[in-house]
Amino acid sequence: MDPKTRRDFLVSASLAGCAITTPGRGASGHTRPLPAGSPMKVGIVTYNIARDWNIETIIENLTEVRYDGVELRTGHAHGVEISLSPGRRAEVRDRFAGSPVKIVQLGSTYEFQSPDPTVVRKNIEGCKQYIQLAHDVGAPAVKVRPNGLATKAGVPVEKTLEQIGKSLRELGEAGAGLGVEVRLEVHGEGTQRLDYIQKIMEIANHPMVTVNWNCNQVDLEGGTLEENFARVAKKIRNVHMRDLYLEEYPWKKLIGLLQGINYGEYCCAEIPESSDPLRVLRYFRALFIAYQS
Repeated sequence: MDPKTRRDFLVSASLAGCAITTPGRGASGHTRPLPAGSPMKVGIVTYNIARDWNIETIIENLTEVRYDGVELRTGHAHGVEISLSPGRRAEVRDRFAGSPVKIVQLGSTYEFQSPDPTVVRKNIEGCKQYIQLAHDVGAPAVKVRPNGLATKAGVPVEKTLEQIGKSLRELGEAGAGLGVEVRLEVHGEGTQRLDYIQKIMEIANHPMVTVNWNCNQVDLEGGTLEENFARVAKKIRNVHMRDLYLEEYPWKKLIGLLQGINYGEYCCAEIPESSDPLRVLRYFRALFIAYQS
């Protein structure tokens, strides 16, 4: 069986028998007792807590623990990849559309900082295919990332930021035609600085190019959290959160800042895998709610 056929078979198998609605919950969605007036939603990134879950398991487990959404990261057991046939893409779309759990975005590893223009072009063209995949499965966005600077290759920081920004602008134009955002994760040694992310956004200068806040310790450097948050606040469309018990990061302050901009999108747990994942996710959700009080 060739790899493409095998991938389609695995996804089809993961979808088989997946319930469209869940007993005890209406088709309009499950009860989510977050603080009164809170528009924020809670989700997960399949990296790493759900890396081995297929689509059926994702929907079943997240419905059980009352989560709203999932970022489907590339390379994991759910199998939502560019190789999927049109029919399998429609199956994925319909399964999530008929469940309380929604696709937050597709999580790619495309990056655009390489000093080799051939590598950059390959990533841009690959990401365009990923944008089409997102459209086909009903995902509103794809996540991309910067992954460091090219200073060791003698490339000035400003040139790398410009290259990333221009790459994102091209992808924003591709996404606009399909209604799919391109969300830049605040990621990578050097590139995770918020002043650099702000500069990249200014260069990209496209409404479909937005920011995925990543809760890095660097958020507290080069200024206060409030100052760094303000650099990209208008562009934030998704948030990745580490374990909320980590006291090194000011979670309550961040959530207050999100509330201050009336953030109504997802905060997604990007946390390590566990032998008891549902119990861990219940604790994460409880802390997420408590921090909003």
